[in-house]
Amino acid sequence: NQARELMLISVLLMNLAVSLLSNVLVLICFLYNPEIRKQVPGLFNLNLTFCNLLLTVSNMPLTLVGLISKAQPGGDGFCQIVGFLETFLSTNSMLSMAALSIDRWIAVVFPLRYHSKMRHKDAAFVLGYTWAHSMSFSTVAACLSWVGYHRLYASCTLSNPRASSRTQFVVFTIFFHSFTFLLSFIVLCVTYLKVLKVARFHCKRIDVITMQTLVLLVDIHPSVRQRCLEEQKRRRQRATRKISTFIGTFMLCFAPYVITRIVELFPAVPINPHWGIVSKCLAYSKAACDPFVYSLLRHQYKKTCTDIINKLLKRSSLNASGRRHESQVNSIPTME
Repeated sequence: NQARELMLISVLLMNLAVSLLSNVLVLICFLYNPEIRKQVPGLFNLNLTFCNLLLTVSNMPLTLVGLISKAQPGGDGFCQIVGFLETFLSTNSMLSMAALSIDRWIAVVFPLRYHSKMRHKDAAFVLGYTWAHSMSFSTVAACLSWVGYHRLYASCTLSNPRASSRTQFVVFTIFFHSFTFLLSFIVLCVTYLKVLKVARFHCKRIDVITMQTLVLLVDIHPSVRQRCLEEQKRRRQRATRKISTFIGTFMLCFAPYVITRIVELFPAVPINPHWGIVSKCLAYSKAACDPFVYSLLRHQYKKTCTDIINKLLKRSSLNASGRRHESQVNSIPTME
């Protein structure tokens, strides 16, 4: 048991560190690069980063404290505030991912009308809806005292210790997860599968043109022909891999926790305490994955990170050379 707990503590600490550093880096890139700020997806990424960052600094440390001490961190009022935040931020982050998938669908399926269909004010309206949607569920849970410390997850989250309101809590929990996790998952699947369909269609057109060109170029070297065929294969796999990553990370991180919350509503089904913490850690790991899935692995963010590092190195080298020059000047003897 102690070995398992130490492993869970290590995983949670790693999640916290990676999530904090990667989300801060996305925020720095957003503030540094004006081109990222001009793009509409940048607003959705900013909202997602804000939710992940706040979840990292407010909920993960308290779950860590609860896991180590096996007790509620802070008083009931404090835990209710943290539980309210957890409900709001997790809902908001899921809906932000759904908004990003809708943005990609419009960009790929309607490329010529993208700038008229998805403007900054349209993005602001979508973000306003995600905030209102998230706030409504978290406010209802807080007003009905359905947020508090939950021992199974060692977290301040949705919880109902009163048997008198169990039926209402069951209905609310099913309704909540249906209109957050399930709704976001359906939007992700519908939009990204349409994107994949369009991407494969374009790949087929490019493949036809490539094959026609290879047939015409009879004197082409076999190695060049082979490289063209390999590039065709990579192009087909690239879109599938990206979309599988978007949907796969969402399901892998959130589904175990949501399913556990639904199963938990049936008292006859026992749940291993360690599994409760594992499912919570998986849900937290999405905050560490999102910066890489949606931002840092993209060319624009990579270039921005490189520019920031080069600028810092250049400044440090200039400061070092300036100090050397100053020391050399001070070491020259003066004529009296």
